[in-house]
Amino acid sequence: MDETLRDAVIRLPEGSWWHWDVIAWDAGQFRLAAGHDLTYHHGLELVFGDPGFVSCPAMFHDPVFRAPTREEHMRIARQLGAQPPVLVAFEADAGGQEPVSCLIAAEHLEIVHETVLRYWRDDAPPDQRFAPWVRQPK
Repeated sequence: MDETLRDAVIRLPEGSWWHWDVIAWDAGQFRLAAGHDLTYHHGLELVFGDPGFVSCPAMFHDPVFRAPTREEHMRIARQLGAQPPVLVAFEADAGGQEPVSCLIAAEHLEIVHETVLRYWRDDAPPDQRFAPWVRQPK
């Protein structure tokens, strides 16, 4: 990602992306899911590849994405030893009295816009994606 994209504010596709949660996190990826109501499905995922730094709650609402500040850039560079290709900053409602500041540094970012079911359906089409924890009943 070039310098101009590194500081770009994330532009989400049209949709109701009010409720967010972490659906996967390991050394290879940090994956956020969003939708209006996450009970049965979500329609958006932000997939951070090779995350180097993550500071955000497990569940939050109504994030406001913004460009990272100069101080955030400097802090991450000191902590990671270099500027990451992707640095995403946002403020979100985590249920407290004031918004929480969130910061994610990664090697790359993919925005996936598709319906992902959070429950098993026997009649789902073969290409239907399911959340990582959904398993076919035995």
